Amino acid sequence: MPIIPSLLDTDLYKFTMMQAVLHQHPGAQVEYLFRCRSADVDLVPFLGEISEQIDALCALRMRPEELDYLRGLRFLKPDFVDFLGLFHFDRKYVRLRAHPAEAGGIELRLRGPWLHTILFEVPLLAIVSEVWMRGTYGPPDREEGLRRLRAKAARLREAVGFEDCVLTDFGTRRRWSHAWHGEVLPHLRAELGEHFVGTSNVHFARLLGLVPQGTMAHEWLQAHQALGPRLRDSQVAAFDNWAREYRGDLGIALTDTIGLEAFLRDFDLFFCKLFDGMRHDSGDPFEWGERMVAHLQANRVDPRSKTFVFSDGLDIDKVMALYARFRGRARMSFGVGTNLTNDLGPKPLQIVLKMVRCNGQPVAKLSDTPGKTMVDDPGYLAYLRQVFGVPAP
Repeated sequence: MPIIPSLLDTDLYKFTMMQAVLHQHPGAQVEYLFRCRSADVDLVPFLGEISEQIDALCALRMRPEELDYLRGLRFLKPDFVDFLGLFHFDRKYVRLRAHPAEAGGIELRLRGPWLHTILFEVPLLAIVSEVWMRGTYGPPDREEGLRRLRAKAARLREAVGFEDCVLTDFGTRRRWSHAWHGEVLPHLRAELGEHFVGTSNVHFARLLGLVPQGTMAHEWLQAHQALGPRLRDSQVAAFDNWAREYRGDLGIALTDTIGLEAFLRDFDLFFCKLFDGMRHDSGDPFEWGERMVAHLQANRVDPRSKTFVFSDGLDIDKVMALYARFRGRARMSFGVGTNLTNDLGPKPLQIVLKMVRCNGQPVAKLSDTPGKTMVDDPGYLAYLRQVFGVPAP
């Protein structure tokens, strides 16, 4: 049975970025690389099943009712939805084999046009996660999963002073399974009420009448390291091009592609006024929030008019602590992922699939959390640090 039932079973920001790629960089060629950050994991026995699921993924097409749903999203343009009506995944862009240098590791690499590979990331990670969880632990312990979910919901729902604290599901890529994800979301809606404001998963948003949420990911800024005009101006170019595509819509800027210091230098008064908010995805979130408040104030922008989106490895305890710190100082939203869709006892896989090259040139994610930095060319990473003045850890 296919793990991924629909081309919509992915995060919204893959579609929003894909539309911008279609309109601005349709000829860009890219490469993505898989990495498993979990120790002592042997994925090689699962290669056959992963490969079969990729074949099933490549057989999917958009259904008329799915295209109609996408046409109803205000920020998606008719020509892009028409393109999606023709789109399908092509297996020729995927390389999958046992890793030649890592015991138990797999080499999963994408290489091809950005426009035709951008949607692979989320479903491929969801496939690896589900094949591993099911093959290693068997069926999910539903009762334990629901017990944990209800306990989290009750803690937030019953807390005094947290009435405006809202969560979004960001848990597609490292979920236990598609079926469990589909079971979790109605429970979240029932248990959390107005605290639960949507999901990044477009498929479930359509089926359950939820609000799909998302804007941009690291690859949008990474690609601009190779797309020009010059490396030092790549973040500015990425934000400018985003604004050119969406004209003020989808205005949450990602802050940690080259580290917070570099972001703050580039995110000037124009961007502070133009964007609706910023998203945290690595480093200390409390320090990040304080720095963001100070930066906005220094640019004569009221932080209370902006939204801080926190999305880095959140659980309910951290959500509540962050909300308590910045309540009344900024608007807030919390994207909670694996802690909602894969918290049933066994430890989830820590897996990513990130862009490492664009148009033949290396690109990198230079994270505020050193273990999340992603690059396959150490020389380029050193050069990137030099250009942006980011010291080595």
